[in-house]
Amino acid sequence: MAKKSGSRFVIYVALAGNLGIAVAKFIAAAVSGSSAMFSEGVHSLVDTTNEVLLLHGLNRASQPPDRAHPFGRGRELYFWSFIVAVLVFAMGAGISLYQGIVHLRDPEPVANPTIAYIVLAVSLLFEGTSWWVALREFRASKGRYGYFEAFRRSKDPSTFTVLLEDSAAMLGLLIALAGLLGAQWLGIPELDALASIGIAAVLAVAAFLLARETKGLLIGEPAHPELGQALLERANADPDIESANGVLTIQVGPNQVLATLSAAFDDRCTTQQIEACVARIEQAARLHHPEIVALFVKPETPQAWQARLDALEPGSKPEPANGM
Repeated sequence: MAKKSGSRFVIYVALAGNLGIAVAKFIAAAVSGSSAMFSEGVHSLVDTTNEVLLLHGLNRASQPPDRAHPFGRGRELYFWSFIVAVLVFAMGAGISLYQGIVHLRDPEPVANPTIAYIVLAVSLLFEGTSWWVALREFRASKGRYGYFEAFRRSKDPSTFTVLLEDSAAMLGLLIALAGLLGAQWLGIPELDALASIGIAAVLAVAAFLLARETKGLLIGEPAHPELGQALLERANADPDIESANGVLTIQVGPNQVLATLSAAFDDRCTTQQIEACVARIEQAARLHHPEIVALFVKPETPQAWQARLDALEPGSKPEPANGM
């Protein structure tokens, strides 16, 4: 629950900042005629929409399971995060690129750039605050991993989406500032248009990174291998199991995992003993790994498990059990 509250706080901070910044940027764009400033206004407006979609996804994902969704709605967050990536690319990068090309073909001197500089400075302050909050939340959850590896391993897109958005926003602000300064000091209005195109490129890269990560989560990524290894160790410790062969997992939400355990039971076990063994394994899984929403135990010989692994495509096999 603390994790969810932290994610929501990050999104609320970003939402409040982006909404006010978007209005200020559009006003500055109208007064100065700056293409880069207009692109930044679009950028902030898209980010504001994205935060609303992420909050909607979090609310949907937190609903309890029902008959229509027996394992919960955790993937709702993954779906809306993917929509965010599409919006960043289509609206943010697309409109910024269009504005840059239009002003590059018909450049106009930037009028009254002072208000644009003021808005950029204030925007950097607000975006920097939002970025720091998102970075602090992401740093608390990344553990011993580096930032890129933690981004790749993360199963909660709400925090890393805001962090990536804010990073792109700050880079976009610096590009807009450089374009305005160049257009004013060098008397080359095309630099302002090129800054708009540069902002489009930044948004396109951010959208690609978001889409690549959330696509994997939406289709179905396995949980962290440490979880499967822990399940194997506990299953192997049960006296009624001869061999815990392996575990297959799939992440169905930021804190929701489905798991299948392949195990060979002692041949002398009765049906009642096997049922009791399965109940013990499930109870231990719920106790030590509350993120597991369902654990299915499949009685299977090591040979049958290996045959199932061999049927998987190369490079997609799960971690084998010890000794396999």
